[in-house]
Amino acid sequence: MSKPSLKLITTQDGSHSLLREDLNETYHSFHGAMGESVYVFIEQCLDPWVKANPGEPVKIFEVGFGTGLNAWLAAIYSQQHQLKVEFHTVEPIPVPKGIYSQFNYGQSAEQKDLLQKIHDAEWETLIEIHSFFSIIKYETTLEAFSATEGFNCIFFDAFAPSKQAEVWSIDNIQKCYDICAEDGILSTYCAQGQFKRNLKAAGFAMETLKGAMGKKEMVIGRKSISE
Repeated sequence: MSKPSLKLITTQDGSHSLLREDLNETYHSFHGAMGESVYVFIEQCLDPWVKANPGEPVKIFEVGFGTGLNAWLAAIYSQQHQLKVEFHTVEPIPVPKGIYSQFNYGQSAEQKDLLQKIHDAEWETLIEIHSFFSIIKYETTLEAFSATEGFNCIFFDAFAPSKQAEVWSIDNIQKCYDICAEDGILSTYCAQGQFKRNLKAAGFAMETLKGAMGKKEMVIGRKSISE
């Protein structure tokens, strides 16, 4: 199977994203890759969990490693807060080095180097990127992924349901619920009606929030500690 064509693009906040040309779908919002990821996954998921569980190490599971932007933001967050973060992520089609080496994330040489270290890290192996952040990247789909980890945060950053409906299936959402730790949070940019119903059916307490970067809504799901 040939790998899809990926085109480097610049979003409206100046940060890079990719266009997957076979799906005619971008990896992030046209309005701003950086702004969307910071808002949806750091401000509405990781940071609230950390504030509710001060000093506790965090296990994160991400659906869609993609450009590595979310992992990189989590790595920076872990440094800034001197907080242990273990980041697990699935990606069936890794971005080639010739593309990810061009990404413009980060202002300093140190931050740019951090992104490259995350991308260059060996797959299928837990790799320490710095003293507070380690990552394991699985070259697989969510459907094929198996884990019994209790993840505190789940970053659901797959392509839109209109492009890859199978990723948003009730079976996959149920899998996310099952591997989510008690009091864990799932966050996504998506606010599709069927997805909301699937979240509730799987057992999550669903909450609709203001969307990022021009989008009307986004969604989080919480796994109640009482269940």
